[in-house]
Amino acid sequence: MAIDKDTAIGDLLRLKPEAAPLLMEIGMHCLGCPASQGETIEEAAMVHGVDCEDLVTQINAI
Repeated sequence: MAIDKDTAIGDLLRLKPEAAPLLMEIGMHCLGCPASQGETIEEAAMVHGVDCEDLVTQINAI
């Protein structure tokens, strides 16, 4: 399944747990926080100042 900008962080981590180190690397240290679980990749990228499309591309390449 391809991940896109509307994928929730919680769903991403369930579908592709190997993406966690990438998210941590770019400053998303709140992966276990209940609030982050419902946040989309697009929302998380915006909060952390990361280009969303680039992040989605990197996640799908894993």
